[in-house]
Amino acid sequence: MDHGWVITDGAAGNERQALALAQALGIETRVLRLAPRAPWAWFAPRLALGGRLALAPAERAAFAPPWPDLAIGCGRAAALCTRLLRALSGGRTFCVQILDPRTDPRHWDVVVAPQHDGLAGANVLRPLGSLNPVDDAWLAEGREACPTLADLPAPRIAVLLGGPRRGIALDTAYAGRLVATLRARHAREGGSVLASASRRTPAELTGKLRAALAGIPGLFWAGEADGPNPYAGLLGWADRLVVTPDSVNMLSEACATGRPVHTLVAAPLPDRLARFHAALRARGLLHDLDADAPPPASPLRETARIAAEVRARYAAHRAGILEKGGGE
Repeated sequence: MDHGWVITDGAAGNERQALALAQALGIETRVLRLAPRAPWAWFAPRLALGGRLALAPAERAAFAPPWPDLAIGCGRAAALCTRLLRALSGGRTFCVQILDPRTDPRHWDVVVAPQHDGLAGANVLRPLGSLNPVDDAWLAEGREACPTLADLPAPRIAVLLGGPRRGIALDTAYAGRLVATLRARHAREGGSVLASASRRTPAELTGKLRAALAGIPGLFWAGEADGPNPYAGLLGWADRLVVTPDSVNMLSEACATGRPVHTLVAAPLPDRLARFHAALRARGLLHDLDADAPPPASPLRETARIAAEVRARYAAHRAGILEKGGGE
């Protein structure tokens, strides 16, 4: 079996995308968490001068031959490493970069950048959302891992909480509006609320929501103190999902479930994120928080399609190497 590297800066969202693609490709992978040093970190991946010296000695020891057949990076830090790896391996390693590297995509064999990034090129693949592992089998495994969630009253509303980012303030005022709408819906429909915070969710937001939802059946998970992470179970058992507007990854995964997805947008979104929201709404995948039950829409599942395209290009790459006499 061909072997590959997954390279990230360790950020959960980046690693999740890279691993999802590796799994869909069916390759054996080694995970490298690498963080270039200054000044390379300031300009990654544009500054490639100096090569492996961008890494600290311990990381440099891991980023060494034998070079993999295929490497998948996600995020700017990884983009420097995958760019370097393509050169260091003499072009033998097929390098895939996820997310816009903010420089010419010709430095990689394939760049996977969501449509709202606006990147174009012969080697650029453009999914609507982010890559993720969510499909029927993944959702079934989530339900099996959290069987007690089936006992909660329906409709089960999963609430996925992100965190503030440039142009988006998820503060106590936002929490108040979110809670008011959730409680009003529960008063009309009954059911339960299954809330999950992320690492980026501010403590004040978590505390306010936990207290406000305490009288409603369900659960609230904000870290290890609340037990094992039930995220996959929440997506598997949800009848409807509510996602804060900041996270492309969580919105993409929610839209992959095939269940109605809602969000609360309290202020104009940054341009790139606004384009993503608009594309989801145009596909009938995303709705206002207080909207009635929408008609069903096809799940947003793009990882298998992107993997098939990457696989075809990788096969052509390997055939080219063999043709040039660079066989195994």
